[in-house]
Amino acid sequence: MDKLVQTLKNYKPTPQTAALIKQTTILLLVGPTGGGKDSLKQALLARGGYHKIISHTSRPPRINQGVPEQEGKEYHFIDVRTAECMVEEHAFVEAKTYSGNIYGTSVAEIQAAHDGSEIAVMDLEVQGVAEYKAIDPNIIAVFLLPPDFETWQSRLRGRYGETVDPADLRRRMQTALHEIDQLLATDYYFTVINKTLDSSVAEVQAIVASRQHDPAQEAAARQLARQLAAATRAYLETPA
Repeated sequence: MDKLVQTLKNYKPTPQTAALIKQTTILLLVGPTGGGKDSLKQALLARGGYHKIISHTSRPPRINQGVPEQEGKEYHFIDVRTAECMVEEHAFVEAKTYSGNIYGTSVAEIQAAHDGSEIAVMDLEVQGVAEYKAIDPNIIAVFLLPPDFETWQSRLRGRYGETVDPADLRRRMQTALHEIDQLLATDYYFTVINKTLDSSVAEVQAIVASRQHDPAQEAAARQLARQLAAATRAYLETPA
């Protein structure tokens, strides 16, 4: 595992893969756990014209809202050895470790979106977005935020229920803070406040169509991001 982690730090897609990325319309959905990325993605897919990119991961399936994750639906669940083989064969566009597990998006998934003349849509973490942006700065990256800290925590409790491990939740909040800090340190995200699913879908579709975002909406979302970052730091500084 340690050797693979070191390999992934220097992983680069092939020139052929880079060319494929530039020829495909790609929408990356980013944001903290519980921010609503999956619901938004499913709503976009239901409207047609989008291709769901299913990532690979070495983590085991989880139970979300009482429903076990399924192979080929939420993720392609693979073991570490399979991930190593895919890295050796340059079968990933990008791959990285995240919370102790390996995640990656495959070239085959992007190829399927390209061949179907569809918009490739996936949820991704900030490191993966940076890697895609290094290949093609024109890729659309939308950072989705909950409307406020209290609503966010309520969504997390509803998602994980009594099965949540307090230590695991703190790790997720630490990761979320890192993600929000990365948003605030970059200028290549379109930032959307996920107040309602319908409003978020409309806002994201407008961004995809125009590659632009209303300046007032962007400013309000960035201000909210700063507030969420402050609230998350306060949460993490409170003794467990």
